[in-house]
Amino acid sequence: MQKAEAKNRIEELRREIDQHNVYYHEQDEPQISDAEYDILMRKLLELEAQFPDLIVPESPTQRVGGEPLPHFNKVEHEVPMLSLSNAFNEQDLRDFDERIKRLLGTTEMEYVCELKVDGLAVSLLYEEGRFVRGATRGDGQIGEDITQNLKTIRSLPLKLNKPVTLEVRGEAFMPRSAFTRLNEKKREKGEAIFANPRNAAAGSLRQLDPKLAAARSLDLFLYGTGMVQEETPPTHSAYLDWLAELGFRINPKRRVARTIEEVVAYIDEMEQARADLGYEIDGIVIKVNERRYYHALGTTAKSPRWAIAYKFPAEEAVTVLRDIEIKVGRTGAVTPTAILEPVSLAGTTVSRASLHNEEIIREKGLMLGDHVKVKKAGDIIPEVISVLEEKRTGAEREFHMPSSCPACESQLVHLEEEVALRCINPECPAQIREGMIHFVSRGAMNIDGLGEKVIIQLFEAGLIQSVADLYTLEEKDLLPLDRMGEKSVNNLIAAIKRSKENSMERLLFGLGIRFVGAKAAQILAEHFGDLERLRHASSEELEEIEGIGPRMADSVRMYFAKPEVEQMLMRLQQEGVNFRYKGLTQAEKGAVDSPFADKTVVITGTMEAMGRKEAKEKIEALGGKVTGSVSKKTDYVVAGASAGSKLEKAKELGVDVIDEARFLQMLADD
Repeated sequence: MQKAEAKNRIEELRREIDQHNVYYHEQDEPQISDAEYDILMRKLLELEAQFPDLIVPESPTQRVGGEPLPHFNKVEHEVPMLSLSNAFNEQDLRDFDERIKRLLGTTEMEYVCELKVDGLAVSLLYEEGRFVRGATRGDGQIGEDITQNLKTIRSLPLKLNKPVTLEVRGEAFMPRSAFTRLNEKKREKGEAIFANPRNAAAGSLRQLDPKLAAARSLDLFLYGTGMVQEETPPTHSAYLDWLAELGFRINPKRRVARTIEEVVAYIDEMEQARADLGYEIDGIVIKVNERRYYHALGTTAKSPRWAIAYKFPAEEAVTVLRDIEIKVGRTGAVTPTAILEPVSLAGTTVSRASLHNEEIIREKGLMLGDHVKVKKAGDIIPEVISVLEEKRTGAEREFHMPSSCPACESQLVHLEEEVALRCINPECPAQIREGMIHFVSRGAMNIDGLGEKVIIQLFEAGLIQSVADLYTLEEKDLLPLDRMGEKSVNNLIAAIKRSKENSMERLLFGLGIRFVGAKAAQILAEHFGDLERLRHASSEELEEIEGIGPRMADSVRMYFAKPEVEQMLMRLQQEGVNFRYKGLTQAEKGAVDSPFADKTVVITGTMEAMGRKEAKEKIEALGGKVTGSVSKKTDYVVAGASAGSKLEKAKELGVDVIDEARFLQMLADD
């Protein structure tokens, strides 16, 4: 076959395969069998093998999966991927409706209702209409690059119908039929089966071998965007239609509701139809339709105020309470956990459930050996609801909370105004171990590779007794641990070293001071700017800070007054752990005088002197705001090498463009 003839045949096959993907995934009306589809793919693969220079990134053959990856790279989202606040009943929905109307000063509000598909949230980046990168949600700021695995999803368009640049968000999921087939194959091979389609989808997309992901028949629904470099429709319903016109698969079950009563009616309807869908859903997402209200309503630290997720009532099951296990947390609180006869619940096998405290055990009248009713609160956390007293045989036994700590045998106490028993021994090994697990967690020092299992191994081996010990670990300490090869050890030591450079608020949150969460740590870091200043602050000075109450102020003062804390902080400082806040303090924000103060900046292209993240941090430290898209409100575009559509958009709008040399000079002049 001549090249010209091959080119025409290749283009014809691509169009035919793409059209059959639309029939199958978007219209749910396949026109050919799977075997016939595979024949078309084989023909295309053969022709592209003969004429490799005719292969393009958007060819259907590029979905089959390439070589296994060594690891997943980290990806910083252009716009953070926030989670949604939850509603569990009709009253929660009505409260949401009233709150929206009160904040906007209106008596009417229109909403869009969408199915909450139970899968894995993903973010897809398109540049001039071509798919260039896909990532997991991660912690909302930073996810993992799973581009090669996402390419294997046939309903994901590799090329859009228009050359737009945008970041789009959606839910990758495994259809019920694919989940059934996958588990049947695993049973035949004697392998462990997946508990539910959500776990199967997440596990498939986090395979380092894209060929395994390609064999899992995943699907995708898109529901919104992050960064967009285009004029967009004014309502969310029209916005979803616009995404569909671009070529994205949007859930057809969405509906516009003109009142909260219509929202409730839609939820009732979908709850009845839930079992007949070809995929799992665990609720309904409700969003304000008029997008002009989004800015006025704003967001909290975790979620937008203009949307809410209604969670379906939890599935219930009956099982036997075998035992009650006692766990000591990082603050010394003693928590009882129910050990249950394993039971299937909401798609997973449940064998443990939190009982919170002794008072809950007494209120529910629980006895060891009881038949109990359990559910998953929000379809996530197992919870004991009640006892089935009619099933008692007389063999059940009363449970008594211990009077001494199960970890260190110190006397347990009830602190004033607290229900929970507490161990107040600062040297309690359980508290130290749990405190270390918190210290290295994603929201705190974020030491990648240093999870709970590794911490427990290090602790049991006597290698760590304080968080300061983490910074003295060497290769010889880590190599003997389970599943720790030379490469893993080197990566872990590098991650520990990187964490030394974290800003003060991460360290402060990681210390686990009682009542000081991530938000309070940020407030304190911004106010004081340095851990040494915070350590010596009086209760009165702390209480004057907005958001810091008397209870938190006392807790902070008591924590830093402990001799063992002073010793631990001294060791951290000796190991080179940063104690300073790297953003602008409150005082600096009011006095900043720099070319970036109060300016909106977009960074595009590749710079030689520093990465995009470092450039962003430097601009923000000088009082600027870094966004992902160019608009009339943009003050500067920092353009590195190979800057693309953002640079063109800046020129169109007359935005001041800064090259790398000028950018570095502006930083140096400040």
